Amino acid sequence: MTTNHTAFFIGGEWRAPASSKRIDLVDASTQLPLGSIPEATPSDIDRAVEAARQAFDHSGWATTTPAVRAAAMHRFADALQARAADLATTVSRQNGMPINLAEAFEGGFAIGMLRYYADLAARREIEETRPSQLGRETIVRRNPIGVCAAIVPWNYPVVLAISKIAPALAAGCTLVVKPSPNTALDSYLLAEAALEAGLPPGVINWVPGDRTVGGYLVCHPGIDKVAFTGSTAAGREVSRVCAEMLRPVSLELGGKSAAIVLDDADLDTIMPNLQFITMMNQGQTCVACSRVLAPRSRYKQVVDAVATMAASQTVGPALERTTQIGPMATAEHRERVEGFIARGRLEGRLVAGGGRPAGLDRGWFVQPTVFADVDNTATIAREEIFGPVLAVIPYNDEDDAVRIANDSIYGLGGTVFSADVERAKHVARRVRTGTVGINGYPLAIGSPFGGIKASGQGREFGPEAMSAYEYLTSMYVGA
Repeated sequence: MTTNHTAFFIGGEWRAPASSKRIDLVDASTQLPLGSIPEATPSDIDRAVEAARQAFDHSGWATTTPAVRAAAMHRFADALQARAADLATTVSRQNGMPINLAEAFEGGFAIGMLRYYADLAARREIEETRPSQLGRETIVRRNPIGVCAAIVPWNYPVVLAISKIAPALAAGCTLVVKPSPNTALDSYLLAEAALEAGLPPGVINWVPGDRTVGGYLVCHPGIDKVAFTGSTAAGREVSRVCAEMLRPVSLELGGKSAAIVLDDADLDTIMPNLQFITMMNQGQTCVACSRVLAPRSRYKQVVDAVATMAASQTVGPALERTTQIGPMATAEHRERVEGFIARGRLEGRLVAGGGRPAGLDRGWFVQPTVFADVDNTATIAREEIFGPVLAVIPYNDEDDAVRIANDSIYGLGGTVFSADVERAKHVARRVRTGTVGINGYPLAIGSPFGGIKASGQGREFGPEAMSAYEYLTSMYVGA
């Protein structure tokens, strides 16, 4: 069954595209057609930005009470809840995300995030009174920043869209969302939910397109803030443009995170959580710990355990309930991952995987792959592979483990595994990264998420994300 769309969601209605250009989408597990959608041009972006501007200036969304916005956001969440199964299935078919993970993240987590920001908006004080030395008082007021561009990648398309949409709506902003052309069918479900929820026309607009269109949106004079998730290389260009325009920008970029296995860790106990943080969404995850740091005193034991874990993963079509590792999102991406595997054969010792799984002739599958005897200077230890490829790196002691973990241009995620939680916390505090897990990585909606160094700037999740969609005004009250 294929799904073909003929319009964009702009200004609260379905509008015909400015050109006849189309995007064809393909099932990552079967290579069969999924459908097609129109491809946005700069003219479509202009219309979407104008609709968002009209909504910000004239719909009352930016000036209404937080309680009214919160109620609308809860209606939006209700409408998404009714579509949760379709959202999960659509994402799984597009990018190969195993259906169990898609239901938990693209369904449950994304909807929970929308409700979190609705509740946060309802209880957030817009104005705060502070004492003033020269006058009687100062009123500090939170204001919505304006029209926001949200540029969303293909690996977690719903979660990463809602991570921008939810705090922006809560703050009173309006948005133009540009989803990845590889995963744009889910955006139509989001648009249908927004329409059903009765969000004012133009508050959210969806215009899928390629990088050129994304670049046009970033540069558009009608945009007040950019929120971007994607590669570090693309993020640098977005940052450069925004810096020249003095435009606020949030960047959630790449990672090469380390999982530090301390010498007291019980491997049988930690292995399920280690598997999740290293291989979730077949490694197509920015926080994936693709470097596993193991103590030399237990190096062979850790290598054997990680290799066994990888080899035991069930690789298969994304919609099968038993699947733990689905396909890569595109043929081009599989070629890229396989190029890193070829490099890894020169830089380390292959102990698991390394090829394509038998019996899966259709779909872009790669075996979960593990390399041992890898130095942290190796390419496969430095560059973000974005696939199910792990490098197990030895370390001498805790100081050496921390040094290796921090020896990266990235700083997005990480985990520390130990039988002693306090010891793990002590090590985690020394790792220079935006997020770090203890004996797992239980991502939390209410806590700030983001990176340092080449992993980006700004934070998503938590009240910190909502603050990024606001500007402050100080009103000095005289005597």
